[in-house]
Amino acid sequence: MPDVVELTKALIAAESVTPARGAVFDVLEAALLPLGFKVERFIEGEAPDGPVENLLAVRGSGGTHLAFAGHLDVVPPGPGWTSGAFTPEVRDGLLYGRGAVDMKGAIAAFVAAAGRVPEGNMLSLIITGDEEGPATYGTPRLIERMAERGIKPDMCLVGEPTSAHRLGDTIKIGRRGSVVVWIDVPGRQGHVAYPHLADNPIPRLVAALAEIEGVELDTGNAWFQASNIEVTDIHTGNPATNVIPGNASARLSIRFNDEQNGADLVSRIEAIVRRHAPSAQVRGTVYGEAFLTAPGRLSTLLADAILAKLGVTPELSTTGGTSDARYLVKLCPVAEFGLINATMHKLDEAVALADLAALADVYEEVLRRL
Repeated sequence: MPDVVELTKALIAAESVTPARGAVFDVLEAALLPLGFKVERFIEGEAPDGPVENLLAVRGSGGTHLAFAGHLDVVPPGPGWTSGAFTPEVRDGLLYGRGAVDMKGAIAAFVAAAGRVPEGNMLSLIITGDEEGPATYGTPRLIERMAERGIKPDMCLVGEPTSAHRLGDTIKIGRRGSVVVWIDVPGRQGHVAYPHLADNPIPRLVAALAEIEGVELDTGNAWFQASNIEVTDIHTGNPATNVIPGNASARLSIRFNDEQNGADLVSRIEAIVRRHAPSAQVRGTVYGEAFLTAPGRLSTLLADAILAKLGVTPELSTTGGTSDARYLVKLCPVAEFGLINATMHKLDEAVALADLAALADVYEEVLRRL
């Protein structure tokens, strides 16, 4: 039976900055095979977004099919760690290492839980090496592989670190969508003393951004906060004080609820920009649509298990950034529950040993209640 702490340590020690492949998947496969899982691993894609490794593991048949989804890739650790980012170390009841919280600890907890439960209901693990990156060859490719094999879960638990202040306080049942828009306004470079011989693009860009800033997309609803548009970059690339630039650009990030649609938001921004700068180039990428898994069997199953093991009644929430749940919701109802997220992506990322053990207990309770 896998020990949750030792497995988390082994996963941390296998360096896996996104896009991940290789040793970290060896560790996970070695833990799953003795538990009766059939494990398949796939190398997907090419540079610049790949290659990426993905893993699909399945055990049992019949009954309620629960999938557990997660990622073994991590963000770069950066300098300044007290101990090595990929050298797991326990200090004062905390296990330190990149990925301890996001989300190698949750994967280890689910594997440990599966090891305590006899084979019965169908279980699957959907594990990618590219969630922190563009995800081009990550979970979407895994979903394609599952479709080829006729594998379709009844419900999916994603082990993202959803807890805010104490383990068990939050379950995510939805996420806002994400759109990034790039705006480039052309002009004509010239000397500032001869403005009639130039065409300054900055006033047109500023006017467009001012109108965009005044847009209220919505006021939120029962499950989602209001959608928001944020200007995240303005650039001319002009180092000179006496030159009118030849172009000006900006970047927007939009986080939106289920009252909006990604493509429609891009079109709306483009229409505003073209009113002020008809020759502007506007390009948008939809990184995920908003989604909601309405409260039901899955959220009740999780909430009851959390209450039984932790004595906590969790909040059902849609806050936070995007996750791979945005892809998985196309398969089946999805909910996210995992560790406390206070240190994810930070220096000295750490998880309490007690929380690792407790999360494994909650996941075990979920499996026993299926």
